[in-house]
Order: sequence, then C-alpha cells, then structure tokens
Amino acid sequence: MNYILNPWPWYVSGPLISLVMALLLYFGKTFGMSSNLKTMCTIAGAGKVSNFFKLNWKEQSWNLTVVLGAIIGGFIATQFLSNESITDLNPTTITELKQLGFENAGATLVPSEMYNLEAITSTKGLLLLIIGGLLVGFGTRYANGCTSGHAITGLSSLQKSSLIAVIGFFIGGLIMTNFILPLIFSL
Repeated sequence: MNYILNPWPWYVSGPLISLVMALLLYFGKTFGMSSNLKTMCTIAGAGKVSNFFKLNWKEQSWNLTVVLGAIIGGFIATQFLSNESITDLNPTTITELKQLGFENAGATLVPSEMYNLEAITSTKGLLLLIIGGLLVGFGTRYANGCTSGHAITGLSSLQKSSLIAVIGFFIGGLIMTNFILPLIFSL
C-alpha cells in the first residue's frame, strides 16, 4: 500500500518554520543538514585525515537533534499522518515521465524505477549514486552549506551569499530535471 502525505497548510508550517528560525537566531545557531554530516564525520575521526574536520564536535552536537528529528518525523508522518491518495501530478508530467520509463508516475512517493533494490544495485544505479553523491558533497562544500541551510537560515538572516546559492540550486534543479535526467534515462 502506498501512502501519500498531505502537506500542512502554509499558515501552519510557515509560522512554525519562522518560530524555529527566530529561536535559532536568538541562540546564535544555524540550521542545515550538511553541518550534521561534518559533525558526524568529525566524531568518526575524519580529523585525522583532513584539517577540515578538526573541530570541537561537542559544540555542534545540539544540531544532531535535527537528524534525529528528521528520522522520527519521517516515521510519524508515514505511519500516522498519511493517507492512501496518490500524488496529483500534471498530466503532461505523467506523460513525460512515462516516456522516460516511469510506469507509475505519482503513485508512490519515490519512483521504484530509481529507488528499488534492483535499480540501485545495477551498474547505472551505482554510478548515479556515486557520482550524484560526490556532486552533492562537492556542491555543499563549495557553497558552504546545503539547500536547507541556505534557503531557510541564510535567507531568513538576509545573507547575500545564500540568495546566490539558492538561485544556483534552482537553476541546477531545472537543468537536471529538464536536460540531464531525460538524457540519463534515455541511455
């Protein structure tokens, strides 16, 4: 059975995000998932290999609650806040996805053609995971933060660099969706 989440209305989620950001700014903290990866790598001993990971991870350990919250929130959302409706995709999008080989576009949260065990263990799937992971890691490091950090924390604190990064993220997403992904799935 496939479960689809109904998004919270903007008048609930928007103020909650604003409240969290106000609290983080008040306490001098920043939000972003990539900083958690850096903290976890530091805990695992990556500082022995690279100076980038030489930091006092205990000062950033509070941010690991974001990872824990994402895991718990994801579980709660899929187990208790989901319904059996399918994603309402534009018919043109469904047609384009079917042309790329996605049989049940919108029927599940993620397409099984990309995320089932057979797909990710194939040569093509492994290459996509490895190259994609390297590109995301490089981009996150080069932009000095991830999409959530720049789009939520950076923009709410009016950082010009975050505005530039978010514009770049959107341009990259459009290029990936409209040009690179169709090319990959046509191979």
